[in-house]
Amino acid sequence: MDTPAVAEVTDCSARLAAWLRPHRRLFVLTGAGISTGAGIPDYRDGDGGWKRARPITFQQFRSDAGARRRYWARSHAGWPVVSRAKPTAAHRALAAAEAAGRVHALVTQNVDGLHGAAGHRRVIDLHGRIDRLICLECAGTWPRAELQDWLDRRFPRPDARSAPDGDADLESIPPGFRIPDCPHCGGMIKPDVVFFGENVPRPRVDAAMAALAETDALLVVGSSLMVWSGYRFVRAARELGMPCCAVNLGRTRADPLLDLRIAADCDAALAGFAGGGSTAADSVTRGR
Repeated sequence: MDTPAVAEVTDCSARLAAWLRPHRRLFVLTGAGISTGAGIPDYRDGDGGWKRARPITFQQFRSDAGARRRYWARSHAGWPVVSRAKPTAAHRALAAAEAAGRVHALVTQNVDGLHGAAGHRRVIDLHGRIDRLICLECAGTWPRAELQDWLDRRFPRPDARSAPDGDADLESIPPGFRIPDCPHCGGMIKPDVVFFGENVPRPRVDAAMAALAETDALLVVGSSLMVWSGYRFVRAARELGMPCCAVNLGRTRADPLLDLRIAADCDAALAGFAGGGSTAADSVTRGR
Protein backbone atom coordinates (compact mmCIF):
# COMPACT_ATOMS: atom_id res chain seq x y z
CA MET A 1 0.00 0.00 0.00
CA ASP A 2 1.18 3.52 -0.77
CA THR A 3 1.87 6.10 1.93
CA PRO A 4 -1.50 7.34 3.25
CA ALA A 5 -3.04 10.69 2.55
CA VAL A 6 -2.22 13.13 5.34
CA ALA A 7 -4.92 15.63 6.29
CA GLU A 8 -3.85 19.22 6.85
CA VAL A 9 -4.39 20.64 10.34
CA THR A 10 -6.89 23.19 9.03
CA ASP A 11 -9.33 20.53 7.83
CA CYS A 12 -8.52 17.72 10.25
CA SER A 13 -11.96 17.45 11.88
CA ALA A 14 -13.76 17.47 8.54
CA ARG A 15 -11.44 14.86 7.02
CA LEU A 16 -11.82 12.59 10.03
CA ALA A 17 -15.62 12.98 10.01
CA ALA A 18 -15.73 12.03 6.34
CA TRP A 19 -13.58 8.96 6.92
CA LEU A 20 -15.61 7.88 9.96
CA ARG A 21 -19.07 8.30 8.42
CA PRO A 22 -19.37 4.87 6.71
CA HIS A 23 -18.03 2.95 9.71
CA ARG A 24 -20.47 2.15 12.50
CA ARG A 25 -18.45 -0.21 14.73
CA LEU A 26 -15.04 1.25 15.46
CA PHE A 27 -12.05 -0.35 17.11
CA VAL A 28 -10.06 2.50 18.71
CA LEU A 29 -6.43 2.19 19.79
CA THR A 30 -5.01 5.08 21.82
CA GLY A 31 -1.51 6.09 22.85
CA ALA A 32 0.36 8.77 24.76
CA GLY A 33 -0.61 11.57 22.38
CA ILE A 34 -4.20 11.61 23.63
CA SER A 35 -3.00 12.44 27.16
CA THR A 36 -0.44 15.15 26.48
CA GLY A 37 -3.23 17.72 26.74
CA ALA A 38 -3.77 16.49 30.30
CA GLY A 39 -0.16 17.40 31.14
CA ILE A 40 1.30 13.90 30.87
CA PRO A 41 4.41 13.94 28.62
CA ASP A 42 4.80 11.48 25.75
CA TYR A 43 7.80 9.36 24.82
CA ARG A 44 8.53 10.11 21.18
CA ASP A 45 9.14 12.98 18.76
CA GLY A 46 7.50 13.54 15.39
CA ASP A 47 9.79 11.01 13.72
CA GLY A 48 9.10 8.32 16.31
CA GLY A 49 12.45 8.71 18.12
CA TRP A 50 12.92 8.85 21.87
CA LYS A 51 12.66 12.31 23.45
CA ARG A 52 14.59 11.19 26.53
CA ALA A 53 16.48 8.18 27.89
CA ARG A 54 14.75 4.86 27.27
CA PRO A 55 12.52 3.80 30.18
CA ILE A 56 13.69 1.19 32.66
CA THR A 57 13.18 -2.38 31.48
CA PHE A 58 11.53 -5.12 33.49
CA GLN A 59 14.84 -6.99 33.62
CA GLN A 60 16.63 -3.96 35.13
CA PHE A 61 13.85 -3.37 37.62
CA ARG A 62 13.88 -6.99 38.78
CA SER A 63 17.65 -7.55 38.98
CA ASP A 64 19.24 -4.17 39.79
CA ALA A 65 18.49 -2.78 43.26
CA GLY A 66 20.08 0.57 42.42
CA ALA A 67 18.04 1.00 39.24
CA ARG A 68 14.91 -0.01 41.12
CA ARG A 69 15.60 2.55 43.87
CA ARG A 70 16.18 5.30 41.27
CA TYR A 71 12.94 4.37 39.51
CA TRP A 72 10.89 4.68 42.71
CA ALA A 73 12.56 7.97 43.68
CA ARG A 74 11.61 9.40 40.29
CA SER A 75 8.13 7.98 40.64
CA HIS A 76 7.73 9.61 44.04
CA ALA A 77 8.46 12.97 42.38
CA GLY A 78 6.42 12.35 39.22
CA TRP A 79 3.32 10.59 40.52
CA PRO A 80 1.29 13.76 41.29
CA VAL A 81 1.23 14.72 37.59
CA VAL A 82 -0.63 11.51 36.74
CA SER A 83 -2.78 11.36 39.86
CA ARG A 84 -4.11 14.89 39.28
CA ALA A 85 -4.56 14.62 35.50
CA LYS A 86 -8.05 15.09 34.06
CA PRO A 87 -9.48 13.67 30.82
CA THR A 88 -8.99 15.73 27.68
CA ALA A 89 -11.62 16.70 25.12
CA ALA A 90 -10.47 13.72 23.02
CA HIS A 91 -11.03 11.30 25.93
CA ARG A 92 -14.51 12.73 26.43
CA ALA A 93 -15.30 12.57 22.69
CA LEU A 94 -14.43 8.87 22.56
CA ALA A 95 -16.53 8.16 25.67
CA ALA A 96 -19.47 9.95 24.03
CA ALA A 97 -18.91 7.94 20.85
CA GLU A 98 -19.06 4.73 22.87
CA ALA A 99 -22.31 5.86 24.50
CA ALA A 100 -23.70 6.58 21.03
CA GLY A 101 -22.81 3.06 19.89
CA ARG A 102 -20.05 3.99 17.44
CA VAL A 103 -17.02 2.80 19.43
CA HIS A 104 -17.36 -0.95 19.86
CA ALA A 105 -13.97 -1.50 21.49
CA LEU A 106 -11.25 0.74 22.90
CA VAL A 107 -7.76 -0.54 23.62
CA THR A 108 -5.31 1.86 25.21
CA GLN A 109 -1.55 1.63 25.48
CA ASN A 110 -1.70 4.27 28.21
CA VAL A 111 -1.62 3.43 31.91
CA ASP A 112 -3.14 6.68 33.23
CA GLY A 113 -6.78 5.57 33.58
CA LEU A 114 -8.10 8.70 31.85
CA HIS A 115 -10.49 6.84 29.54
CA GLY A 116 -12.33 5.44 32.54
CA ALA A 117 -12.30 8.85 34.22
CA ALA A 118 -13.94 10.29 31.08
CA GLY A 119 -16.80 7.81 31.42
CA HIS A 120 -15.66 5.17 28.94
CA ARG A 121 -17.15 1.88 30.15
CA ARG A 122 -15.37 -0.80 28.09
CA VAL A 123 -11.62 -0.26 28.07
CA ILE A 124 -8.86 -2.81 27.64
CA ASP A 125 -5.82 -1.42 29.50
CA LEU A 126 -3.26 -3.21 27.34
CA HIS A 127 -0.28 -2.14 29.46
CA GLY A 128 -2.02 -2.14 32.85
CA ARG A 129 -2.70 0.74 35.24
CA ILE A 130 -0.14 2.97 36.97
CA ASP A 131 -2.57 3.66 39.83
CA ARG A 132 -2.18 0.06 41.06
CA LEU A 133 0.74 -1.81 42.63
CA ILE A 134 1.40 -5.51 42.29
CA CYS A 135 3.63 -7.88 44.22
CA LEU A 136 5.92 -9.96 42.00
CA GLU A 137 5.76 -12.83 44.50
CA CYS A 138 2.14 -13.22 45.65
CA ALA A 139 0.47 -11.16 42.86
CA GLY A 140 -1.46 -9.13 45.43
CA THR A 141 -2.56 -5.67 44.29
CA TRP A 142 -3.42 -2.40 46.06
CA PRO A 143 -3.67 1.33 45.23
CA ARG A 144 -0.55 3.27 44.24
CA ALA A 145 -1.82 6.21 46.34
CA GLU A 146 -1.11 4.22 49.51
CA LEU A 147 2.57 4.00 48.60
CA GLN A 148 2.67 7.72 47.83
CA ASP A 149 1.27 8.49 51.30
CA TRP A 150 3.92 6.23 52.85
CA LEU A 151 6.71 7.98 50.93
CA ASP A 152 5.41 11.49 51.59
CA ARG A 153 5.49 10.85 55.34
CA ARG A 154 9.15 9.76 55.24
CA PHE A 155 10.91 11.63 52.44
CA PRO A 156 10.69 15.16 51.06
CA ARG A 157 9.25 15.17 47.56
CA PRO A 158 11.80 16.91 45.32
CA ASP A 159 10.94 19.26 42.49
CA ALA A 160 11.56 17.56 39.18
CA ARG A 161 10.54 17.86 35.54
CA SER A 162 7.72 15.42 34.79
CA ALA A 163 8.26 12.53 32.39
CA PRO A 164 5.91 9.96 30.83
CA ASP A 165 3.78 7.64 32.96
CA GLY A 166 4.43 9.29 36.31
CA ASP A 167 8.20 9.25 35.95
CA ALA A 168 10.39 12.34 36.49
CA ASP A 169 13.86 13.63 35.63
CA LEU A 170 15.56 13.64 39.02
CA GLU A 171 19.07 14.94 39.69
CA SER A 172 19.70 12.92 42.85
CA ILE A 173 17.99 10.42 45.15
CA PRO A 174 17.05 11.62 48.66
CA PRO A 175 19.39 10.18 51.34
CA GLY A 176 18.06 6.98 52.85
CA PHE A 177 15.32 6.64 50.24
CA ARG A 178 13.75 3.20 50.19
CA ILE A 179 10.58 1.36 49.19
CA PRO A 180 8.64 -0.98 51.46
CA ASP A 181 8.16 -4.64 50.64
CA CYS A 182 4.79 -6.21 49.95
CA PRO A 183 2.65 -5.91 53.10
CA HIS A 184 1.20 -9.38 52.48
CA CYS A 185 4.25 -11.55 51.82
CA GLY A 186 7.35 -9.32 51.92
CA GLY A 187 7.94 -9.65 48.20
CA MET A 188 9.08 -7.06 45.65
CA ILE A 189 6.47 -4.54 44.52
CA LYS A 190 6.17 -2.82 41.17
CA PRO A 191 3.55 -0.74 39.36
CA ASP A 192 0.88 -2.97 37.83
CA VAL A 193 2.00 -2.02 34.33
CA VAL A 194 3.84 -3.74 31.52
CA PHE A 195 7.42 -2.47 31.49
CA PHE A 196 9.59 -2.43 28.39
CA GLY A 197 10.98 -5.94 27.97
CA GLU A 198 7.90 -7.48 29.59
CA ASN A 199 5.15 -9.29 27.69
CA VAL A 200 1.56 -8.07 27.57
CA PRO A 201 -0.56 -10.76 29.30
CA ARG A 202 -1.95 -13.08 26.64
CA PRO A 203 -5.59 -12.82 27.80
CA ARG A 204 -5.54 -9.06 27.15
CA VAL A 205 -4.18 -9.51 23.65
CA ASP A 206 -6.73 -12.25 22.92
CA ALA A 207 -9.61 -10.10 24.20
CA ALA A 208 -8.47 -7.18 22.05
CA MET A 209 -8.09 -9.34 18.94
CA ALA A 210 -11.55 -10.82 19.49
CA ALA A 211 -13.00 -7.32 19.75
CA LEU A 212 -11.16 -6.26 16.60
CA ALA A 213 -12.79 -9.08 14.64
CA GLU A 214 -16.22 -7.68 15.60
CA THR A 215 -15.55 -4.19 14.18
CA ASP A 216 -15.51 -2.69 10.71
CA ALA A 217 -12.68 -0.11 10.94
CA LEU A 218 -9.67 0.76 13.10
CA LEU A 219 -8.91 4.26 14.39
CA VAL A 220 -5.58 5.03 16.08
CA VAL A 221 -5.50 8.12 18.30
CA GLY A 222 -2.21 9.56 19.55
CA SER A 223 0.23 6.72 18.95
CA SER A 224 3.34 6.39 16.81
CA LEU A 225 2.84 2.59 16.96
CA MET A 226 6.59 2.11 17.29
CA VAL A 227 6.21 -0.80 19.70
CA TRP A 228 4.78 -4.13 18.60
CA SER A 229 2.09 -4.25 21.29
CA GLY A 230 0.10 -1.57 19.46
CA TYR A 231 1.36 -1.99 15.90
CA ARG A 232 0.12 -5.59 15.80
CA PHE A 233 -3.51 -4.42 15.78
CA VAL A 234 -3.06 -2.40 12.60
CA ARG A 235 -1.36 -5.40 10.99
CA ALA A 236 -4.24 -7.64 12.10
CA ALA A 237 -6.86 -5.15 10.88
CA ARG A 238 -5.26 -5.07 7.45
CA GLU A 239 -5.20 -8.86 7.31
CA LEU A 240 -8.96 -8.74 7.99
CA GLY A 241 -9.40 -6.23 5.16
CA MET A 242 -10.36 -3.33 7.45
CA PRO A 243 -9.77 0.34 6.66
CA CYS A 244 -7.37 2.06 9.06
CA CYS A 245 -6.86 5.70 10.05
CA ALA A 246 -4.52 7.34 12.56
CA VAL A 247 -4.69 10.70 14.33
CA ASN A 248 -1.10 11.52 15.24
CA LEU A 249 1.03 14.64 14.89
CA GLY A 250 4.06 12.70 13.70
CA ARG A 251 4.64 9.71 11.48
CA THR A 252 3.71 6.23 12.63
CA ARG A 253 5.30 2.85 12.10
CA ALA A 254 2.08 1.81 10.35
CA ASP A 255 1.97 4.68 7.82
CA PRO A 256 2.26 2.30 4.82
CA LEU A 257 -0.80 0.40 6.11
CA LEU A 258 -3.06 3.42 6.71
CA ASP A 259 -5.73 4.87 4.45
CA LEU A 260 -5.42 8.25 6.13
CA ARG A 261 -3.31 9.93 8.80
CA ILE A 262 -4.65 13.07 10.44
CA ALA A 263 -1.58 15.15 11.33
CA ALA A 264 -3.18 17.13 14.13
CA ASP A 265 -3.66 17.43 17.87
CA CYS A 266 -6.05 14.75 19.12
CA ASP A 267 -8.46 17.22 20.73
CA ALA A 268 -8.71 19.24 17.52
CA ALA A 269 -9.19 16.22 15.26
CA LEU A 270 -11.92 14.68 17.44
CA ALA A 271 -13.75 17.97 18.04
CA GLY A 272 -17.48 17.37 17.69
CA PHE A 273 -17.12 13.60 17.32
CA ALA A 274 -19.73 11.98 19.54
CA GLY A 275 -20.23 9.08 17.20
CA GLY A 276 -23.87 9.69 16.50
CA GLY A 277 -25.43 12.18 14.14
CA SER A 278 -24.04 14.98 12.02
CA THR A 279 -21.43 17.41 13.29
CA ALA A 280 -20.25 20.74 12.00
CA ALA A 281 -17.42 18.85 10.35
CA ASP A 282 -19.93 16.63 8.53
CA SER A 283 -21.59 19.75 7.12
CA VAL A 284 -18.26 20.98 5.78
CA THR A 285 -17.58 17.70 3.98
CA ARG A 286 -21.07 17.71 2.47
CA GLY A 287 -20.50 21.20 1.05
CA ARG A 288 -23.11 22.93 3.22
